[in-house]
Amino acid sequence: MDVNGVVAEGFEPVGEAFAKNFDALGERGAAVAVYLGGRKVVDLWAGTKDVDGTEPWQHGTAQVVRSATKGVAAAVPLILHQRGELDLDAPVGEYWPEFKAHGKERLLVRHVLNHRAGLPVLDRPLTPEAALDPHRGPAAVAAQTPTWEPGTDHGYHALTYGWLLDELVRRVTGRWAGEWLAAEVAGPLGADLWLGLPESEVPRVGRAGRVDGPEPAGGLRARPKRSVTEAYEDPDSLTRRAFAAITPFPDQNDPAYRAAALPATNGIATADGLARVYAALIGEVDGVRLFDPETVELARTQESAGPDRVLVVNTRFGLGYMLHGTASPLLGPGSFGHPGRGGALGFADPETGIAFGYVTNGFRKTVTADPRAQALVRAVRASLAG
Repeated sequence: MDVNGVVAEGFEPVGEAFAKNFDALGERGAAVAVYLGGRKVVDLWAGTKDVDGTEPWQHGTAQVVRSATKGVAAAVPLILHQRGELDLDAPVGEYWPEFKAHGKERLLVRHVLNHRAGLPVLDRPLTPEAALDPHRGPAAVAAQTPTWEPGTDHGYHALTYGWLLDELVRRVTGRWAGEWLAAEVAGPLGADLWLGLPESEVPRVGRAGRVDGPEPAGGLRARPKRSVTEAYEDPDSLTRRAFAAITPFPDQNDPAYRAAALPATNGIATADGLARVYAALIGEVDGVRLFDPETVELARTQESAGPDRVLVVNTRFGLGYMLHGTASPLLGPGSFGHPGRGGALGFADPETGIAFGYVTNGFRKTVTADPRAQALVRAVRASLAG
C-alpha cells in the first residue's frame, strides 16, 4: 500500500504500522495524525476515500467518527465549567427545569459526563427522523425515568449522552454544542472537525461502511465472553436497548444525518482535526490552549470504574472521557480520550505530550479497542521508547 504524508524522525514505527494495517488488517481508507508537545510529528493517509470506491483518500479527507465524537463534545461543558458558567455539582434541573421529572431532581451535571445518570435507554425509542430534530431527543430523556438511582452506578450512555450534553449546553449558552464547538474550539484552532457538517464541506467526506478483518494470527478466533454476547443478542438487555435508543439507526452516509448534530455519534473529522483538538486540550497549539491544568485533571480523574451495566465489561471514565484500561487501551495510565465504535480513536496523554487521532472509512465489529487503532497506539509507544 502506498502511504502518503510525513513522519518525523523517531516516529517511523507509526508509518510502518499504518501501512501494515492495509496489508494485514483489511484497512480500506484511513488517516492517522500524532502531535507531540503541540507539534505535528505524524500525518499519514492512504487507501480510498469511500469504503466501496476507487477515488484516492486525499490530505483533508474526513470521516464520521461515531462515538469518538463524545470526547470532543465533552470539551464544551468542561470549558464552560472552567469559565465559571457551568457547575459540575449542580443538579441538571437547575439549568433545565423540565428535566426534574420522574426522580431526576438530584441528578447532577457530573453524572451526565461520567455515565452515572441512569438514563442509557429510552422506553420509547426515537425514529431516525425524530432523532435528527434537536428538540426531540432532549425532550425524550427529560421525560425518561432513570434505570438506576443517578450517581449509584455507571453504564455507557451510547446515544442519550448526546442529547443530555447538547441540551445542557444550550440552556447555559443559548447555542447548541455543535455551534459552540465550531465558534470556540474548531474555529480558533483551525481544526477540521464538525458537529453538524456544513454543506461547503460535504465533498470532503468519504463514504463509510462495514468491513471484516482477517482472523488473528495462528488461526485463533477471538470470541467475546458469553455474557457480552448474550447482552448484545437479548432485545430486553440494557445493552441492546441503549444502542436502540434510535430505531432503526440512521444511515451514517445520509446527508441529513451528517448535517444534524448528535454529540454522541455523528461528529465528522480528519485525523489531524481530531488530534489537533486533543493537543490543544493538554498544551498550546499555535497559540491556542483549551484546558487549563485543573481541567485536564478533571477530564482524566477516575469517576466511574468497574462492571459497566451497558457494555458488560469493565470500563473507566473521567468526566466525558474514557480512561486507559482493558476496554479502552490508550497510551498510558494518565491518558484520556474516546474511541468510536468500529474504528476511530482520539486521545491525549499529558505525561508524554502526545495527542492522537485516527479515522477510517471501514468499520469493524469492535466497540472499543479496534485492532488497527491499537496497532498504531503500540507504534507510538514504541517510538517514544526509542
